[in-house]
Amino acid sequence: MGGEEGESQKLKKIAALAYDYENDPRWAEYWANVLIPPHMASRSDVVDHFKRKFYQRYIDPGLVVEPMSLGGSSQPPRQTASSSSSSSTASDQPRSHSSGSSARTSGSSGPSGSNPTTMRWDRQTIQFSVNAWVFALALLAVLPFVPMNISNRAYRLSFLGTACSSLYSLYSLYGLPRAWNLQAAQVWLQSVVATKDFINFIYSIMFVMSHVCLKFALIPISCRAVELVAKFLRRNFNRSTLYRKYLEGPSIWVESNTTTLGILSSNAEVGLGFLLIISLFSWQRNIMQTFMYWQLLKLMYQAPATSGYHRSVWAEIGRSVNPSIHRYAPFLKTPITFIQRWWFR
Repeated sequence: MGGEEGESQKLKKIAALAYDYENDPRWAEYWANVLIPPHMASRSDVVDHFKRKFYQRYIDPGLVVEPMSLGGSSQPPRQTASSSSSSSTASDQPRSHSSGSSARTSGSSGPSGSNPTTMRWDRQTIQFSVNAWVFALALLAVLPFVPMNISNRAYRLSFLGTACSSLYSLYSLYGLPRAWNLQAAQVWLQSVVATKDFINFIYSIMFVMSHVCLKFALIPISCRAVELVAKFLRRNFNRSTLYRKYLEGPSIWVESNTTTLGILSSNAEVGLGFLLIISLFSWQRNIMQTFMYWQLLKLMYQAPATSGYHRSVWAEIGRSVNPSIHRYAPFLKTPITFIQRWWFR
C-alpha cells in the first residue's frame, strides 16, 4: 500500500514538473505574491518548490509538497541539538577563551550577516511601501472628521498609488514590449490584459481621472493593499517584537481570509457598476466613465484572475432578481437577453 502511494506521488511530481506554468496566468499572479528575499527568488530549487505549491493548490490537491529547507550546509542539523547540549558544559570554557576572536571575526564580517528584519529596496519592499501608503491614504479618505479637501486629495492619491503599484508589478513580471511598434504592443497587451495587475491599473486610472469622488470605490484597492502588506509583514518581520505585539494577529487574520476579501472586493466592484448607472440620473453623471467601467466589469467576469469571484456574485444576483422579473416585469426579458448576449460575447 505504501509502495503504491509512493509511486502515485512520484507520478504526480513528474506531472507537476512537466506542467506549463508560463502559459498559465494564475502562476504569474501567484509568483508575484510570493514575498521572499531576492537572493532566494533566483534559486531554481526555491522556484521549483513554489511551482509544486501552485500545482497542489490549483491543479492537483493530492500532491504532497515537502517543506522547503531554507538553511544551507553551514547550519547544523536540528537532530544534533539534543546530543550537543549534553556536552555544552564541557565546551563552555574553550568558548569563553575564543569569544574575543569570534567577536572580532563577526565584527569584520558584519555586513555579510543577514538580519531578517533588514529593509532592502527590492521589488517586494517597494510594493509593500506603496501599498502601505495606499491603505493609509484610503483610511484617511473615509474618516468622517477629515476636512473635505484633504479627504478628496487622499482619495485620488490612493488610486494613483494603486496604479503605480500595478504598473510596476506589470513591468517586473512582463517587462516592456520588445519593439515600439503596433504589432509588438498588441502582443504585449494580449499577454497582460487578463492579469489582475492590469485590471487594477485600469480601475485606478478610471477613478483618478473622474471628477466624482465615490468613496465606495476604495474598497477593492484597500483589500488589495492590506493583503499585500500583511503578507510582507508576516514573511519579513515575524521576529520583530513590535510585529508580534501589535500586527501578528491582524496579519494572520488577513492571510486566512483572503477569500472573504476577494468576495468583498467583487461585490463592491459590481455594486459600483450599478451605482454609476444610478448616477446617470443625477448632475454627477459621467456617461463615458459608466460605459468604460462596464467594459472593465465584463473583463473582470471573463479574466481567469477575477472570474471566480465575479461569476459567483452575478450568479447570486441572478438567483435573487430573475424570479421577480419573471413574475412582475416579463417585458424586461428581451432587453436582458440583449444585454446578456453582449456580456458573453
